[in-house]
Amino acid sequence: MNWQQFVMDLESLDPDQVEVVFERHGAYSVTLTDAGDDPVLEPGPGETPLWGDTRITGLFAADADLAALGDDLVATLSLTELPAHRIESLEERAWEREWLKDFGPMQFGNRLWVLPGDATAPDGATVVRLDPGLAFGTGTHPTTALCLEWLDGLDLAGKSLLDYGCGSGILAIAALKLGCSSATAMDVDPQAVTATLANAAHNSVSDRLQVVGSDTAIEGRFDVIVANILAGPLAELAESITTRLSSGGKLALSGILRNQVDVIRSAYGPLIDLDEPAFRTQGDQAWARVSGTRSKS
Repeated sequence: MNWQQFVMDLESLDPDQVEVVFERHGAYSVTLTDAGDDPVLEPGPGETPLWGDTRITGLFAADADLAALGDDLVATLSLTELPAHRIESLEERAWEREWLKDFGPMQFGNRLWVLPGDATAPDGATVVRLDPGLAFGTGTHPTTALCLEWLDGLDLAGKSLLDYGCGSGILAIAALKLGCSSATAMDVDPQAVTATLANAAHNSVSDRLQVVGSDTAIEGRFDVIVANILAGPLAELAESITTRLSSGGKLALSGILRNQVDVIRSAYGPLIDLDEPAFRTQGDQAWARVSGTRSKS
């Protein structure tokens, strides 16, 4: 089949909100690229991984009504008119592989790099390789970046880790690459389980990773827990998550907006000695990471 794509400069628009509208109209994929000439390959702590001038591209079936998509964007985002945009017709190609053109090398902390395909990293780097055709969660979202930076800053040698709500498995895989002896990745979405298993095999860590599809399937306690989900579930699951953390263990929570930090700190404060939260801004949203150490008993 043939395809069409909707290409638009984001200007000041929130990419997450635009992506929701794209998905509502059946987007097969959504990519963010540099609209100017200012590539960002190594986002630093507290910085956004997006470009100053960012372009969003959605891939759609040939019969998708992209005029209706444009009208929906105007209505949903309360615009008077759309930013510069265009609609293009495309011939059949392996579009899941086309993502690799725009997913570039990214560095998190001092050691950790996330790379697509056969891209190269500096000598001595700890490398996680992800295929965007399989993964949802590649490190470009602020919450994932905050967690990856946190993992890079830990001494993980010989530690066990739980990735609660694993998505693509990127956090568990990164932890194993950074020295963890074992990891458990849990997600209730079967597609996330499939993606995590595939990405683990691609990174040669399957023998040290257990992937489960429910909270009840998680066994034992862990030296490190990372949960990048949403603030509501994080607050509700505070007891379940903290009781799985070993005495003196390290915890990182994300998927949290700045104005939700106090709720999360209140939920976890009784058992966790909390650090100062870390923040990363994307568009007009400020995301947070709440981390700390379980009190020794």
